[in-house]
Formats: sequence, structure tokens, C-alpha cells
Amino acid sequence: MSNLFVVIICVFLIFIFLLLIYKKSINRSIKKISFGSLITAEKEEEYNPDTNTKNWDLHKNRLIKFGRSQYKGLTFFVSSEDRIYYLSKEGNKVYC
Repeated sequence: MSNLFVVIICVFLIFIFLLLIYKKSINRSIKKISFGSLITAEKEEEYNPDTNTKNWDLHKNRLIKFGRSQYKGLTFFVSSEDRIYYLSKEGNKVYC
């Protein structure tokens, strides 16, 4: 009876060992799928006012939509009086 018990335990341990090895090989073979950005690069500029642009129409649309937009390296803002300004190096508002 004790020999049968030892054999059953050995078979159980071998089974667990093989299961762990098989699981590792499955994990290595699975390729991770990345969908990347769901927003295309063209639309990303439209939805991100912090992205620099040289497109004047896109700049105007972002100012209306977000109240700020980066155009040719400067970030422009819309004030509460609907005036457009940017900040100088000293931190002063320069109205356009």
C-alpha cells in the first residue's frame, strides 16, 4: 500500500512538472499584439493642441476647440475676452 502511495505521488509530481514546462513554452510562443494608436497621425494633430503645427487652419480650429494651440513653436491661448495671446520669454502676455 505504501509503495502504491509513493508511485501516485511521483506520478503527480511529474505531471505538475510537465504542466509547468508546457505552460512556459506556450507563453513564449504567444506574440503580443499591439494595436498602436487608435487615432491616426493626421487626426492626432487635430486632437492634440500641444503638437506643433504649421497649418494655419488647423491652428485656428484647435484654438476654437481647446482654447490653446501650438503654432510654429509658440503656444497661443484664447483669453476670457476671446483675445488670442502668447507668453513671452519673460512671462508677459503678448496679444495678437
